[in-house]
Order: sequence, then C-alpha cells, then structure tokens
Amino acid sequence: MKNPQRPLLEARTTRAILDAFRAVHRNLGFGYRERIYSLAMERELTARRHTVQREVAVMVYYCGEPLAWQTFDMIVDERVIVENKSTERLHPSAPSQLFSYLCSTNLEVGLVLHFGHEPKFHRVIFENRFKNRRR
Repeated sequence: MKNPQRPLLEARTTRAILDAFRAVHRNLGFGYRERIYSLAMERELTARRHTVQREVAVMVYYCGEPLAWQTFDMIVDERVIVENKSTERLHPSAPSQLFSYLCSTNLEVGLVLHFGHEPKFHRVIFENRFKNRRR
C-alpha cells in the first residue's frame, strides 16, 4: 500500500528562498562574511517580490517570565526563518540553533543556508502542534 506523502510545509516560500540562495552563491561565490550574504539574500528576495525582515529579535520566556532576546538573520514572507552561515565548514550545531529559533516563534519551517565552497542547506521543521506553549 502506498503511503501518501503530505506536501512540504511552506514549499512555495522555501523553494523561492533556495532559488535566491543559489543565485546569490552563483554571483558571489565563497569567501564573504555572513552579513554580505544576508544583504544579498535580502536584495534577491525583495527583487523577487518577497517580504524580508532582517535581524529579528524574539523574547524567550521561562515560566511566564521574559528570559532573554534571541535574534535570527531573517524571516521571509512571515513564514520561514532563514539562518545564513558563511564558514568554510558548517558547524554541526547550526540546525539545532535554527530549531531553537523555531521553538520561540509560531513559525514552523526554517532554512540554514551555508555559503561554503559548495552551497548547501538544511531544512528544519518544528510543527506548532508539538510546541510547549505553557508560559
């Protein structure tokens, strides 16, 4: 019996982000700092008619009390968190870092974009139905 697959969460937005990511990497290549890639991604996505919020800060709560601000690189179309990395090798904790960002928002999908020698990405999902919302 075939197992019908659910469509990817935020497929349209993540596809647009990945297309922009490939275009930016193709044009800039490897070697720039993360800020340069973030600015280029913002420009590329905006040119493609997507909304981009950069350097977004979100409060993390503990037992209903504010604990600390957490800042991530960007949100695209108010749907997907993007974390840009420009190291030679992607640190293994990068997807976990993005997962923590998803924990502190109502967003369910994020992308780690690695602007290394070869462009690579990681898609991270944390559905709202599994989030602990007791504050």
